[in-house]
Amino acid sequence: MKQQQAMHTVERTYPCGVCSKTFKQLTYLKVHQSVHIGHRPYQCGVCNKTFRKLEHLNVHQRVHTGERPYSCDVCNITFRNKSHLKVHQRVHTGDRPYRCDVCNKTFKFVGHLKVHQRLHTGERPYRCDVCNITFRNKSNLNVHKRVHTGDRPYSCDVCNNTFRKLEHLNLHQRVHNGEHPYLCDVCNKTFSNKSNLKVHQRVHTGECPYRCDVCNKTFCNPSNLKVHHRVHTGEHRERPYRCDVCDKTFSDRSKFNVHQHVHTGERPFSCDVCNKTFRDTGILKVHERVHTGERPYRCEVCNKTFSSTSNLKVHQRVHTGERPYCCDVCNKTFSGRNNLKVHQSVHTEERPYSCDVCSKTFKLLGHLKVHQRVHTGVHPHSCDV
Repeated sequence: MKQQQAMHTVERTYPCGVCSKTFKQLTYLKVHQSVHIGHRPYQCGVCNKTFRKLEHLNVHQRVHTGERPYSCDVCNITFRNKSHLKVHQRVHTGDRPYRCDVCNKTFKFVGHLKVHQRLHTGERPYRCDVCNITFRNKSNLNVHKRVHTGDRPYSCDVCNNTFRKLEHLNLHQRVHNGEHPYLCDVCNKTFSNKSNLKVHQRVHTGECPYRCDVCNKTFCNPSNLKVHHRVHTGEHRERPYRCDVCDKTFSDRSKFNVHQHVHTGERPFSCDVCNKTFRDTGILKVHERVHTGERPYRCEVCNKTFSSTSNLKVHQRVHTGERPYCCDVCNKTFSGRNNLKVHQSVHTEERPYSCDVCSKTFKLLGHLKVHQRVHTGVHPHSCDV
């Protein structure tokens, strides 16, 4: 009996002289010591790769034979070794056995936990050998390197646009299939990706979490803050993207891509209510508010609301008195660019608005609309006396 108890109480009695790790059996210790001496006695006869353990060689050889003896009993995916099957099964069980001891977040895979812990330690062990930017994991480094190589391995099979990341391709394909899986629970507006939904929700919350550290101006998304920063750094003067049709230059690639639609006539973004098409998603989003009645931008002086930030900015000049647009003929100033354009017709003989009944022409659209009442008989203003 005592001898049996001794077998259970005496454990891990064989210590490694290098790292002090202990083992229950001497054979385990000997296998472990090969880590320190670099001994890899088992060699693959196909590719000459070497291994410390025979079972590691056996698993590796399945790369060459194609053997995948372990099958998931839920989805029938097969694996070369049992450990990979066990890890995969967590997809179905929801098991997340690896827990961060700082924030208690849990993970399915130990590798994901290790990458996550670098958020707390600040460790970024993977460095780009071109620009020295560092990354927490190797996959992000590999994706980043495509910035320097120009490699864009993921291609859309509809329009042949290419992308550096698979997730960027998946998001782009929703432009073609119309998929909008993310729903705002306030106004029921839908979005093709989660980040756009989060930015949109700030319209309702008023949150602007991104602050310029120079002038304290706040923004609802980080990309707008980055563009704004160029005002202070002088980088906004650098415009590396040049249109080969009209030589107009742009500071970022996305604006350059949108501009090219001017020359191609392409209007790839369509309103799903009235089918009107637009060159870029920003203009489409503003247009959709015609149908939804949404006016998310509010003047903090008089509480009047607007469907776009540009309309709000023009309106605010009513309160500030700012009139930045000046007529180069008579020096009259205006609060909005459109008002200046309408005024400039006073100095020209141009009369672009024509009545489709009597062909009379007018300089202003408003004048044409008033004239058309002669033909329609509409009298919208009545005397209440």
